[in-house]
Amino acid sequence: MSARTFDGRAVAAAVLADVRAEVEAMEVAPQLVFVRASDDPAGASYVRSKGKRAGTAGVRHETRVVPEDATNDDLQAVLQDLNDDPDVDGILVQLPLYLHLDADAALRAIAPEKDVDALHPVNVGRLWRGRAAWAPATPAGLLRILDHYEVPLEGREVVVVGRSDLVGKPAAALFLGRNATVTVAHSRTRDLAAVTRRADVLVAAAGVPGMITPEHVQAGAVVLDVGQAPVDGVLRGDVAPDVARVAGALTPTPGGTGPMTVAMVVANTVRAARARRGTA
Repeated sequence: MSARTFDGRAVAAAVLADVRAEVEAMEVAPQLVFVRASDDPAGASYVRSKGKRAGTAGVRHETRVVPEDATNDDLQAVLQDLNDDPDVDGILVQLPLYLHLDADAALRAIAPEKDVDALHPVNVGRLWRGRAAWAPATPAGLLRILDHYEVPLEGREVVVVGRSDLVGKPAAALFLGRNATVTVAHSRTRDLAAVTRRADVLVAAAGVPGMITPEHVQAGAVVLDVGQAPVDGVLRGDVAPDVARVAGALTPTPGGTGPMTVAMVVANTVRAARARRGTA
C-alpha cells in the first residue's frame, strides 16, 4: 500500500486564500520587502516565487537588490532604512549573501517586529519560550500541513533529522509547544535508523538527498520531507521514493513543504502588520 500524499500546494493555496481575506479587510495592505545581496540563481528564483505569492494574497512587495561591491555597512544602511520606514511591515533577507557579507549581522540588524523569517535572536528566544507572534516559515508550514490533515501531536514521538537554525531547531521548539516528545537527530547520531524508527512523525531536514530510506521509517509514520536539492537535473528530497511503501503519509518533492514556506512568509507579514498597527 502506498503512502497518502500530503499536498503542500493545496494547503498553501488555502493559507493564501485566508491571508487574502484578511488583507481585504485591512485599510492598508501590508508591505513586504525582500533584500537580495547575492548572485545566487536559486535565491533570485525564491524571491520571485515569494513575491508572486505575496501578490496573489494582496500583499504589496518589492525587492531591494544590494550590489556585489556593497560593504557590510552598506547592507546595514539598507536594513536600517527599511526598519525606519513606517510603510514597511516585513523584511526578509534572502540567504545566502555574497561571501564577504556577514549574514548573522544582517539578520540581527532587522527590527524584530519586522523580521518575518523569525531569525532575529529576540524572535528565536520568544519561540523557545512559547511567546512567539510568528515562527520561521518552513517549520510553521510543517505544523500547518499536519493541522490541515488532522495529525495529532500531543504525546506522540517526533524525530527531526537536521539541526539547522532555519528548520531543525525551530521545528523542535514548535513540536515541543504542541506537547510532542521530540528528538533532534543529525549526521553524528549513532544508529540513526533506530532513532528515526521511533517516530510517529518524522521530519527529514538534513539536506542530503535520499538519506531517509524505508529502514529509517516506522510503518504508518507521517514523513515530512524538507530537503530539496537537484540531482541529475531533477529536484530530490531527503526521503527516498521507496519510503512511500512504508510510511502512512508523505509530503512529495516538489509540491510538499516548499510551497508552504512561501505561504507562511506571506502569512507572517500580515501578522507583523497587525501587530505593528495594534490590530493583532
